[in-house]
Amino acid sequence: MPIDFTNTNLVWTSILVETLHRLGLATAIVCPGSRSAPLAIAVANHPYVEAIPVLDERSASFFALGLARQSHRPIALICTSGTAGANFYPAVIEAKESGVSLLILTADRPPELRDCNAGQAIDQHKLYGTFPNWQTELAMPTLELPMLAYLRQTLIHAWERALYPVSGVVHLNLPFREPLAPTLEPSAQALASTFDIEAFFASVTPNWDGEGKRQKGEGKSQESEIRSQESKHSSEGTYPTPHSPPPTPYSLLPTPHSPSGIIIAGTDQPEAPEVYCRMIAHLSQVLGYPVLAEGLSPLRNYADWNPNLITTYDLILRNAELADKLAPETVIRIGGMPTSKQLRVWLETTQPRQWIIDPDGRNLDPLHGNTTHLRRSITTFLQSFSQQAAIETPYLTLWRTIEAQVRQTVDQTLREIDGLFEGKAAWLLSQVLPVGTPLFINSSMPVRDVEWFWAPGNSRVLPYFNRGANGIDGTLSTALGIAHRQQSSVMLTGDLALLHDTNGFLLRQHFVGHLTIVLINNNGGGIFEMLPIAQHNPPFEAFFATPQAIDFAKLCTTYGVVYERITTWQQLEQRLNPLPTKGMRVLEIRTDRKADAQWRKQHLGTFAARIKI
Repeated sequence: MPIDFTNTNLVWTSILVETLHRLGLATAIVCPGSRSAPLAIAVANHPYVEAIPVLDERSASFFALGLARQSHRPIALICTSGTAGANFYPAVIEAKESGVSLLILTADRPPELRDCNAGQAIDQHKLYGTFPNWQTELAMPTLELPMLAYLRQTLIHAWERALYPVSGVVHLNLPFREPLAPTLEPSAQALASTFDIEAFFASVTPNWDGEGKRQKGEGKSQESEIRSQESKHSSEGTYPTPHSPPPTPYSLLPTPHSPSGIIIAGTDQPEAPEVYCRMIAHLSQVLGYPVLAEGLSPLRNYADWNPNLITTYDLILRNAELADKLAPETVIRIGGMPTSKQLRVWLETTQPRQWIIDPDGRNLDPLHGNTTHLRRSITTFLQSFSQQAAIETPYLTLWRTIEAQVRQTVDQTLREIDGLFEGKAAWLLSQVLPVGTPLFINSSMPVRDVEWFWAPGNSRVLPYFNRGANGIDGTLSTALGIAHRQQSSVMLTGDLALLHDTNGFLLRQHFVGHLTIVLINNNGGGIFEMLPIAQHNPPFEAFFATPQAIDFAKLCTTYGVVYERITTWQQLEQRLNPLPTKGMRVLEIRTDRKADAQWRKQHLGTFAARIKI
């Protein structure tokens, strides 16, 4: 029986968990604490909800974030009262900014124990400010059937708000009185004989199909809509939520006859990457536009589908003559703005007419240009154009010609590097990872090395990242969440980001699967070497680079994690394919931070320098 009639608290929390399970909840992350005991017992005892205990709340929240990223469904996150929930805040911010569904359940003291010097009691009302999609405090647990119905319906609403109209965070604060332990209560046990479980839950229906995706017509995201519409272009694919703005008239859409247009594929993490890549390739062929694909985009790993793929645009645009010649009249952008600063400066300088395809209502234009947001999916956008054969304009030909030359130069240059230049790690990963490998790419230098050096191919590697707020918080835990119960996975990270989340290693005993951590150890913050502040030391080295000089071999021994130091590229290649099937492993590459920064400064501007038009 899914309902625990031991006492009032457990009736309340077991109804809560069963309702969420029937809506689609598969996993709950539980942090230890006394006040949250009724919640922990309920999820631990549920036969179909995976309950994972995690000691550190910050690590737990980012682990949940990773799980939600790879499953595309809400993950429940449970903690006790007091400051415990405050440790979820960075992950709440990232989930908000990147559109990831989290359902946060914070236990709390009852009203009579607040503001009276009771221990472990803080004001948890609206703890996360404006970041949640929705937040509320539930009533005190009771056995009254109308209140149990209130609990059920509030949870249904909470689940919906975690998904629609945009995926994000919902925070429920739950006060509990003692007893918090499963002590017997006769009135609760008596309820068991009259409680009709099937009738009570008859109206609770899942919003997910068997693969964990939203069902048709249920407020689909851009990617799930693309999946359901892959082989047809009809008006049935519109974004069906009551919050949708009126559709943009087709007369306002960009013309496919614009002689110099580009498609920019930014920081999207689509539910159905294959369909997503096919749709963008089709759009590119219909319009005759090149596709400038962010290094974090799956497009670079489905290169065989798109002959118009441009991956070296950051390097190309460092040539002022080329940047001027390639200035577009029209830009169609899908997803968030790419990492490349060169691209941003170029768009800001050239001021093209921009169209951003995004059905979720976000403002994705940090440059405040001549921009229109189209609140529709790629599928419905494609309906705006008559079907026609692929076209190639002189503008597209120019892009493709330059891309081929610069790509060849980049690949040849990196292939010939024998020393442990950290940028080569990103390039090598693009060449050797097993097909379909989930790859978490950390912020700071790794994400930029991927942008500059990740070579296009057909690896079907699935890139993941925390680029909503672009922080280094909780990155190991996020990577473990992405890898949990998935194909053997890889993380590309720097030393400071890994040290910032070493408590993520505590997940080892509950982690199912494998994660290889490719650690670029340059003993400090390499990203700061690329900034003007690097020329001012002091205080640069101590306050910006912040070297830690940690022995990662000993650190890994402490946590029981496999460690190996990489001294050659051949050794790294051998360790990355094939990958182990279980456990955690750190492959450390020690590099020279200042030498690598100097290499980038000397070489990034040279790859396209000799190309003449």
